[in-house]
Amino acid sequence: MVTSASSLPQPAARIHYAGLDGLRALAVAGVLVYHLFPGALPGGFIGVDVFFVISGFLITSLLMREHHTQGRISLSGFWTRRARRIIPALVLVVTASTTIALVIGGDVLVRIGRQILGAATFSYNWVEITTGGSYFDALSPEMFRTLWSLAVEEQFYIVWPLLLLALLLLPSRWLRAGVLVAASIGSALWMAHLFAPGADATRVYYGTDTHAFGLLIGAALAVLLEGRLGAGLPRSNGRATRVTFDVAGTIALVGVGALAFSLGDGDDFTYRGGLALASLLTVIVIAAAIRPRSVLGSRLDAGALRWLGRRSYGVYLWHWPVFTLTLAVSGSTATQAPPVTASLVAIVITLAASELSFRFVETPVRTRGFRDCARALTRAVRTSIPRAAVSIGIVAVALVLVGSTGTAMAVSPQSSSVEQLIANAQKSSQTKTAPPKTPAKSTVTGENITAVGDSVMLAAAPALEDSLPGIDIDASVSRSMYTAPGILEDLEQQGRLRSTVIIGLGTNGPVNESTLDEIVEIIGPERHLILVNAYAPRDWIEGVNAELDSFAAARRTSVIADWSDAIDPRATELLAADRIHPGYEGGTVYAEAIMRSLQVLADLPPAVTEQYGYNLPVVR
Repeated sequence: MVTSASSLPQPAARIHYAGLDGLRALAVAGVLVYHLFPGALPGGFIGVDVFFVISGFLITSLLMREHHTQGRISLSGFWTRRARRIIPALVLVVTASTTIALVIGGDVLVRIGRQILGAATFSYNWVEITTGGSYFDALSPEMFRTLWSLAVEEQFYIVWPLLLLALLLLPSRWLRAGVLVAASIGSALWMAHLFAPGADATRVYYGTDTHAFGLLIGAALAVLLEGRLGAGLPRSNGRATRVTFDVAGTIALVGVGALAFSLGDGDDFTYRGGLALASLLTVIVIAAAIRPRSVLGSRLDAGALRWLGRRSYGVYLWHWPVFTLTLAVSGSTATQAPPVTASLVAIVITLAASELSFRFVETPVRTRGFRDCARALTRAVRTSIPRAAVSIGIVAVALVLVGSTGTAMAVSPQSSSVEQLIANAQKSSQTKTAPPKTPAKSTVTGENITAVGDSVMLAAAPALEDSLPGIDIDASVSRSMYTAPGILEDLEQQGRLRSTVIIGLGTNGPVNESTLDEIVEIIGPERHLILVNAYAPRDWIEGVNAELDSFAAARRTSVIADWSDAIDPRATELLAADRIHPGYEGGTVYAEAIMRSLQVLADLPPAVTEQYGYNLPVVR
């Protein structure tokens, strides 16, 4: 006889921890703003780290209470409950989103098979790492990119109960907590060690080993409270103690908010202590909020926050696929600077889909189990015609979703239109095929020029090489200005930094004067600097160009290559669908803007020794 899900060993009675729903709500709200309104909350991605800490605490407290009350931990029961919680919404999001993507077609289907493989095996993070995927790649906004964090959590859920059984062999809760704190510190240090400034951070951000510190420190708190969680935490000794915890928790929560506003996904500090600090502050918030009569916990449990927190899993799953599909329907691919209306529409659809999923899919399966839900569906077919029609309709929709998902996996392209454009440009550069338009001839060559840029320069590279023979180009996808100092230092050490340096890194994020000052300091007073301004449908571009103009105007040997004004009249004609990346002919416009700036430098009066203490190099 088949054992029903309801006969599985039951865990200790569930306990509601005050404030955790509200903390989840704040975390998922931060992630939504970070993704849907780029620039408004640059560090909103730390919401994922808040989730990790909460998950580590809750899962460990559940296992500890089961061990404390029943003297054992049922591994099969634990994993079954996790499957009930995770799988229904995940399957619905993946199949529904993929089906819609199949109808829309185009770039939203890029590498969908690889993504679904990662989602189905809870290994999305490692699949992307091993295949060279990038979380920060704006050229191909993959629909299920955000499932990397779910993969990290699921890997933790599989391994952690086994490790916890071993940890319980240690004689004291303080020693157990100490081991987990040490492991958390080790994970954070490993992230800091592997992080390479200026390089793509996907490996350290996605890695289970490098990003486990939040889960581990959350687990450490639960272990430290061993034996106290079953009956609730002991009441504080007095008002002063309660106030102290509330104040400490509030300050920690403000600290998390400050990090959300100040960290950047490319900042060195983010990976060398920033994410770990966010996790530590979250532990303090949890410890304060869950205490009896905590003011902080009651405030975080406010109605709207609690509603969103209870649906945070579905909101997190739905928001990115809905967002990318909304952009695709509107004909836009600018995920880093989407139209506000598209973002608002995506939020409305996400909340509606999450509520429906929570009410009609997640809750029934979580409370009744897979088998009981399937039996209820079967019984409905044999009762009345209306119920039978509904049941048959559900089965038919499920079959369509699964079939469409398989079809999408079979026909999905392996590269986006912009990636293909750049690849074609690089192939053209390597084979030197006849270009559609011959660049304007110039007496200026590229033998004394080093160019450092992002994917825009990468796309324009063939035209640049034809216009400025001998130029040394170091361009790559998803770079921003903050990476320039590290790249220039490496080029200097390699002996590749020539007398004129071109920097084209304004597309992927804001620019600040301190970074530009650092660039000037690295290249030294004897080199010219050309700053290529930016053109893209992104909200920071105007500020970037203003900052570059101001900086160049204050320095005689720095000039602007006005790519923005040069391409603007012909953007629709010469740029890809993202209105950012040029084809070969657009690349000639990019090259001509740089050549005009070179001529400006060549025309500078050479006699500046008295004022600046050096002679300008001559551009030939």
